[in-house]
Formats: sequence, C-alpha cells, structure tokens
Amino acid sequence: MAWLVLFFAGLFEVVWATAMKMSEGFTKAVPTGIMVAAMLLSFILLAWSMRVLPLGTAYTIWTGIGALGAFIVGVAVFGEPLGFLRIFAALLIVSGLVLMKLATPG
Repeated sequence: MAWLVLFFAGLFEVVWATAMKMSEGFTKAVPTGIMVAAMLLSFILLAWSMRVLPLGTAYTIWTGIGALGAFIVGVAVFGEPLGFLRIFAALLIVSGLVLMKLATPG
C-alpha cells in the first residue's frame, strides 16, 4: 500500500509543478491554488509512505516520478524539445527508479 501511496504522491508532484508553471510566477490565482493544494497532498502522501518505506527510497522515487512526469508534461503540453540526450536522460531516471524499487525490501 505504501508504494501505491508513494506513486500518487509523485503524480501530485507533477500536478503542482505543472500548475506552478501555469501560474506564471504566481500571477494567476487558479493555477496557484491548484499548485498549493497538490503540493500539500503530495507532501502528505509522501509523509504517509515514509511511515513504512525508507527515507532514501521514498524520497528518490517521489522526486524521480516528479522529474519524469514534469519532463513528459513539458514535452507534451509546453512543446519543450525532445532530443536523443533528453530521452536518454529520462531513461536513466526510469532505470534508477526501477533499481531503487528492486533494492528495497518489502
């Protein structure tokens, strides 16, 4: 259950990072409100998962999901460039997440 909660914490990290971008420096109220709500939910879920999972594992997985998700949103929604090195870097993040999961008992 902690892994599922951690996964959703990572997804909410992507939501708040995206909303932060859309807030245009906190000048738009709705995206700013979404950002704050998603940030709180992300932190609460991360904290809950850390009751069971080791700190290093939980934080690494959380930031990795956020980084990969923000990369995907950046390319898909904001038209950021997609080149070989960026794809390779994203694959390295995925491999790190998989290895961290495999290295954690439970």
